[in-house]
Amino acid sequence: QVLLVESGGGSAEAGGSLRLSCVASEPAFVGGKINCMGWFRQAPGKERERVAHIGHQEGSMYLGRAVKGRFTISRDNAKNAVDLQMDSLNPEDTAVSYCAGAYTCPQLGPGHNSYWGRGTQVTVSA
Repeated sequence: QVLLVESGGGSAEAGGSLRLSCVASEPAFVGGKINCMGWFRQAPGKERERVAHIGHQEGSMYLGRAVKGRFTISRDNAKNAVDLQMDSLNPEDTAVSYCAGAYTCPQLGPGHNSYWGRGTQVTVSA
């Protein structure tokens, strides 16, 4: 079974930063089971939102409109990991963040054949 373990969640003030990390139990970004990893988030009373993802091929990267210019996604093939650097945080960024992985980026997300982490809380105060 593929496991995704998240870390780095916590609390920050508006304008502050947090860095999330997700490590897969399988080789990532090298042509195996996991070639695309990313982050989704869900705030209370809202639908799950795709935040960012990155694949193993050039050009396979996505940043949502709400976070573009503030968040940066990166991968570490040697660590089977994906990181999300979150800068200029807003209270609207408060949510449970979920790491996701898939064979390809089109398969990443709810309703597809994806692997999921358990989620980590991100809280941003005004």
